[in-house]
Parts: sequence; C-alpha cells; structure tokens
Amino acid sequence: MPSMPDADALLQAVEKHTNPDRVVDLVARSARVKSYSGDEREIGDFMRERMLELGLEVEKQEVAPNRYNVIGRWRGTGSGPSFMYNGHMDTNPAGQGWSKDPLGGVVEDGHIFGIGVSNMKAANGSYLHAIEVLQACGYRPAGDVVLAYVVGELQGGIGTKKLLASGLKTDYFIVGEPTDLCLLTCHAASFVFRIHVHGKTRHLSKMEEGIDAIAETMRIAGELRALKFSGAPTDESAGLNRINIGVIRGGMTTEYFDWRPQQLADVCTIKCAGRFGYGQTQEGAMADIRALLDRHEARVPGLRTELELFEDNRIFMPAFKVDEQAAPVRAVRDSARQVLGKVPPTGAIAPYKYLGSDAAHLAEAGLTGLVMGPGGKYNTMPDERVSIEDIVAAVKIYALTTARLAGGAFN
Repeated sequence: MPSMPDADALLQAVEKHTNPDRVVDLVARSARVKSYSGDEREIGDFMRERMLELGLEVEKQEVAPNRYNVIGRWRGTGSGPSFMYNGHMDTNPAGQGWSKDPLGGVVEDGHIFGIGVSNMKAANGSYLHAIEVLQACGYRPAGDVVLAYVVGELQGGIGTKKLLASGLKTDYFIVGEPTDLCLLTCHAASFVFRIHVHGKTRHLSKMEEGIDAIAETMRIAGELRALKFSGAPTDESAGLNRINIGVIRGGMTTEYFDWRPQQLADVCTIKCAGRFGYGQTQEGAMADIRALLDRHEARVPGLRTELELFEDNRIFMPAFKVDEQAAPVRAVRDSARQVLGKVPPTGAIAPYKYLGSDAAHLAEAGLTGLVMGPGGKYNTMPDERVSIEDIVAAVKIYALTTARLAGGAFN
C-alpha cells in the first residue's frame, strides 16, 4: 500500500472527493429530525443508518431508557494513534421569533437553517462526510477512527460520561461545537445555582419599615455580574469568569403571590448560570458567592439569603484546557491553513470560551484534543443557521486532520 501523499497532494485528493451537495443534504435532513434534549432516539437512528452506509462498525449504547449514544468505528491497521470525533445529538428547543420552520432544514441564501444546526448538527454531518471523502480517496487509517454521537450534552455531558465509563477512549479527539472554525483550546466550567432572598413585607405606606426582597436582589445581582472568583492561576483563567441571571421570581411568601403589589415582596429567587476557569473550583466559586451574600446580610439587618447548587437533571461540566502545541491542535492548525489559506484564531476565544463542551470530560479522562466546528455566529437564536461555505471547509479540515493524526496510507 502506498504511503501518505504530501500535504498538497492530500489536499487535492480531499477537494476532488468533497461533495458540497451531499453534505448539505445530510445536514439539512438531520435538521428536520426533532431531537430536543431527552428525545434523541430518532436522530440516533438516522446517524446510525448513515454510518452503516459507510461500512463502519456501529453500536448503540444505552445511557438511559430510550436514550442511546450511537458509536461508529472505522478500524485502522492498528499501527497508529486512535482518534475520535465527538458530537452531541440533542438540541435546545426552538424559541419564538423564527421566520423559517425550525424543523424545516431550509437551504437558502448560502445557509442551512434549523434548530440545532449550529449546535451541532452541521459538525456531526461534516464528520461523517469527511470519512466518506477519505474512503473515496482510497485512504485506510493506521489508528481507529471513532464517530461518537452522544446524548445529553445539554445536561452536562451525560452521554460522553457514559461513553468514557464504558472504557471507550482514544488518543486524540475533536469536538465540533460551533466556533466559527476557530481553534478553541480553553473554555470555562459550567454550573448553575440559585439564591433565595428573604426580606420583610410591609404596606407601601410604611415601606421604610420593611425589607424589599426584590430591591435587595437587584443590588445583589449587580455585584454578582461583576464577581471574579478566587484562585485563578492566570489572567486567561480569570477571563473565563462570568455569571448570568436567567430567572427571577419575586412576591409574597415562597408561593410568590403576585396579586398584592401594594405589599413589599418578602421573597425573591434568582436562578443563575456561572462560569469559571481552570485552576478554580466549584466549591471556591460557591464560597465567593456566599461571601458576597454575607456582606449584604451585614449591610441590611434582618435580610436573610440562601444559596444552593441547582443540579436537577444535569451534571457538572468542568473547565477545559489543552496545550496549543499538542498534536491535535497542530494538526487542525495545519489543515485549516491549507483549506482556508490562514490559521484561524486559536486559544481562549470569545464568545466560545464561555461555552461548556464534552471536551472537558474527554480531557479529564486523559484524551487530548480541542474544540473546532462550523457555525456559531447564528447559534442559540431565532433562525439558527450555518453557512454552507463553513460546512464544506469543515469537511476538508476534518478529513485532512484525520489523515494527519490517525496516520495510514492511500491505495
């Protein structure tokens, strides 16, 4: 079997066999399959059939009742590093404001539209077509190439945790979360917490005697948004700190009665999403929040606050960091340079650095890799979409990277 061609010849072979119409059809069809988190069975069957068409060894791995990871393996000759493409199949629900059918898989104006197409069906389809391209090139990997389509990333990565617990590990990985083809080598940890603020109700005629739980919560909220957690070993890590207050409820009693606005609210609850960097801990972050609340309690006698982690239906997703000179980062960088004519931004790139991803679980288990995928600009918004140009570029980058990392030869 002939050896690996040089870089220019490899790019020519990949470009010759990349079929934009085929990958667009694949991504658009997948976007028409509803796969809200917790209901991934149909999209799993869809991806399973596509992998079987390519002759991959495919298995379904149960994560929870009626929820399955779908794993494809392209066997190598056994003489090279193994390599995984990891992609979650679950999507967010479609919110209001769409002008296109969220489940229509509409192809228009150089984009594919659909809920979850950016996060992350475009990457999942690009992985698959990259394997098809390499097969058409006559490539045979030296190491195994694994396509791991997982459930429950939006629950903190339960599918990937199950994958790793089963013993399935590779030397290298790429997670194709939407980074607009930037090379993300660092991202924040993700956690959710809730704060209950307890005041004292009074009628507005004598509100000076009470403690307005809503007003106090707003003061706390302002400081929360500016809070930097302790323990960051670098400015890069500190730059991953962020808090969003996503839910607020206030009113009378813990039932939040809202029919008597003449009374000061005596309870207000906020639910928040937090981010922190490598070298910092969830325990440390919670202690910093608790210290902030203690300062407010000392400022307002009678004010009482409660802080709790909110872990309902999700697991903790840690921070992620990989050396920018690691083999998979260099391989993707070289491949992107060939395809795009330049090296994309690399490192802890905003806004992607605030995303959680299964890369954190993979790295924690000892695998080496990075996050890089098409989409991102129109992620998590009405008319979510990905440009066809970026999808096709991702296919080529993934194909070249596979050959670089898994080794092998061409017929």
